[in-house]
Amino acid sequence: MSKLTLIGGITAAGQKLNITISGKKISELTIDTPVAGNEILDITGSLIIPGLVDLHTHLREPGKEDAENVESGSRAAVKGGYTAISAMPNTDPVADTAGVVEQVFSLGKAAGLCDVFPIGAVTQGQRGEQLAEILAMAQSAAKVRMFSDDGHCVFDPLVMRRALEYVKMFDGVIAQHAQDPRLTIDAQMNEGEISAKLGLKGWPAVAEEAIIARDILLTDHVQSRLHICHVTTAGGVELIRWAKSRGINVTAEVTPHHLLLTDDLAESYDPIYKVNPPLRNVRDVEALREGLADGTIDIVATDHAPHPTESKECEWQAASFGMIGLETALSVVVKTMISSKLMTWSDLVDRMAIAPARIGGYAEQGKEFALGNFANITVVNPNKTWVVNKDASMSKSRNTPFHGLELPGVITDVFFNGARVLQDEKVIGKI
Repeated sequence: MSKLTLIGGITAAGQKLNITISGKKISELTIDTPVAGNEILDITGSLIIPGLVDLHTHLREPGKEDAENVESGSRAAVKGGYTAISAMPNTDPVADTAGVVEQVFSLGKAAGLCDVFPIGAVTQGQRGEQLAEILAMAQSAAKVRMFSDDGHCVFDPLVMRRALEYVKMFDGVIAQHAQDPRLTIDAQMNEGEISAKLGLKGWPAVAEEAIIARDILLTDHVQSRLHICHVTTAGGVELIRWAKSRGINVTAEVTPHHLLLTDDLAESYDPIYKVNPPLRNVRDVEALREGLADGTIDIVATDHAPHPTESKECEWQAASFGMIGLETALSVVVKTMISSKLMTWSDLVDRMAIAPARIGGYAEQGKEFALGNFANITVVNPNKTWVVNKDASMSKSRNTPFHGLELPGVITDVFFNGARVLQDEKVIGKI
């Protein structure tokens, strides 16, 4: 069996390390000259980190392939340094049965670029009324462990309680889209001075915080597991901090765009900045950064939400909510959290690889480098910058809010289960 050795790399902790890959796994870890006869890839000066893991990706397949499919989303993931992504269930049909999640899982296997783990719907059709086939999805070939009605809040407290109780039998987790639907009817952006100035219906912070508070209490009562999707408010961060101080089993995520962008961008009336939940104010952004830095917020998740051009190039009120983010996530986190010295590279690896894999139950992902582990490796040049170009995206969609922005950190190579799927910044195919 041929062996490939990555030489000259530096770990997130700042240690020099050579990594040898044999087949799908790591076979040697050295700081000395590798064994003669190995194929050599010199990555001197670059960082070597575990492949990134995303717990919140919209791949649109089945049913909405004009915006994205599993293969194109996988290519975008690899370009962004990910070796595992989690497909949200708001497809057509909704991923609320074993059959649909197995279809998505099979499509990920066929693409062969990264692990694609389906997330199952909590309720039938994501309507919030009757529980979906949760156990059947958990026992399917996809082995679903995370369930969400993302895009729709599980608003009925009794349904939410039953869902939390149900997933306890296999250590599953409910990922809640925290949005009180009555407080956000026709809402278009963050409620505040700017929404009033623009005449756009406001989306109050309390609509998010009220659901977070309720579900924290339900989780404590049931003694189950809760994950809060895309936290956006300072109050939400404080509620999660309080829950963790009491030992309640809650985790949370923040998106890259909510770490960087603020609601004043809506003054452009450009729907590229229309997202669910909405961009908030500077105080909220600062609280999100602090929460991610101190571990109150466990992970970064992209909420990669592709849309066809016609859904974004229209008036604000008619536009779809959402932004793509797989290819820019790492660089935005570097810009907001590492360049600002709020976090280290080791912290980034925890928030973008280790912790998401642990929460999702992805046993072969998010691992520190060790002999015998699957070789899921991302190589980053931290000293280079790049300019975001929406027309060069691997995604089928172009709705990035970062077009034209110069960002730090260039991902040069990615190895998925030992296979080189990104080479010299280019996606090179499937295994």
